[in-house]
Amino acid sequence: MLTVDFGMLPIAPGDRLLDMGCGAGRHAFEAARRGARVVALDTDPAELGKVTAIFAAMAQEGEIPDGGSGTAVKGDATSLPFSDGAFDKVIAAEVLEHLPADQKAMNEIARILRPGGVAAVTVPAWLPERVCWLLSEDYHNTPGGHVRIFTRHELITKLRRSGLEVTGQHRAHGLHSPYWWLKCAVGVRNDDHRLARAYHKVLVWDIMRKPALTRLADQALNPLLGKSIVIYVNKHARLG
Repeated sequence: MLTVDFGMLPIAPGDRLLDMGCGAGRHAFEAARRGARVVALDTDPAELGKVTAIFAAMAQEGEIPDGGSGTAVKGDATSLPFSDGAFDKVIAAEVLEHLPADQKAMNEIARILRPGGVAAVTVPAWLPERVCWLLSEDYHNTPGGHVRIFTRHELITKLRRSGLEVTGQHRAHGLHSPYWWLKCAVGVRNDDHRLARAYHKVLVWDIMRKPALTRLADQALNPLLGKSIVIYVNKHARLG
């Protein structure tokens, strides 16, 4: 399930791409399939071990074209272990809402992005996230959980403050907001609730099969209920 639209973050073969806060690696794997030289960075060694194993399996199966690669690295988003201008592209998907020092992380994205480079930054959208917080304390009040709810204006302001120019934006995962509201209402850890399980099966079916019905429903819901907001930014050449 991709949040970033790779039509708006085009990958050229050999592009150096950082997936900052890669988690399970969904965007890192897609970028590698498109020929990027991917560095997947996270703080969780267990996640990085799984990402490394999948990169190896992809390479063995020929899923990564010549010139592409995938490497997993442990690191802190607020103090990235890379030189200035080291990457052509950066993805930071659903990571800034976890960081108390979010502006510092955005400054780091700008620093390690080359002049003319492009980044995609995603966070939970304000309305769906606010409803989740109201319905459930457990949804966000956990170690490593969400520490803030971004408005679109706040996110764009902070990205611009770091020296990045906004070039595009959209919402994603409109079908997922009602699912999380349901989970929050019945208990975020209550995986056995029949309605939550039924809705989850629909989402898995949508991800695996991509039927026209759910694709159209998702697109219709995205402008208002999209669970994530995605902002695309450019580091202007004169800033380098």
